[in-house]
Amino acid sequence: MKCPRCSKQEIRVLESRSAEGGQSVRRRRECMSCGYRFTTYERIEFMPIMVIKRDGSRESFNRNKILQGVMRACQKTPVTVRQMEELVNEIEEKLQLEDAQEVTSLRIGEMVLERLQHLSEVAYVRFASVYRQFQGIKDFVNELEQLEPPLRRDLERLLQDSSAPNSESPGSPDLVGEYS
Repeated sequence: MKCPRCSKQEIRVLESRSAEGGQSVRRRRECMSCGYRFTTYERIEFMPIMVIKRDGSRESFNRNKILQGVMRACQKTPVTVRQMEELVNEIEEKLQLEDAQEVTSLRIGEMVLERLQHLSEVAYVRFASVYRQFQGIKDFVNELEQLEPPLRRDLERLLQDSSAPNSESPGSPDLVGEYS
């Protein structure tokens, strides 16, 4: 391995530990030439999964796209980065265990929604509004009607609050990343 700063190959490992629920190994390294310290991760290389997008095009599965969409949906909520990463890890692991070579972006979106529903009502609605391409308040109401009663009450209150002047919209057009 080369040092990212000076490109020399005189590297030593300072520390190794399990990461991402045992799915990877985190290593702290130090360049013996310049003293630069950096972190690397080793992950199991799974069979590549192709994502079939809504328009029929295909691209390689990219966990970072899911994480970015989840992070946008979870902005200003109490959901931690660790919880978001665990959500993405669960989805990736489930897809790998299914041994499917192709998966639709719709399936990935539903998997995200299923997990967000248990983490944060606000994040769930934000992600759903973009993923399901809500066109107006009726779409929000229809979504609320399908939720469990306690969650529905919280979201109805949220929608009432968000209809006040100067409030932010529930989501941004790029919440689901490039997979939509």
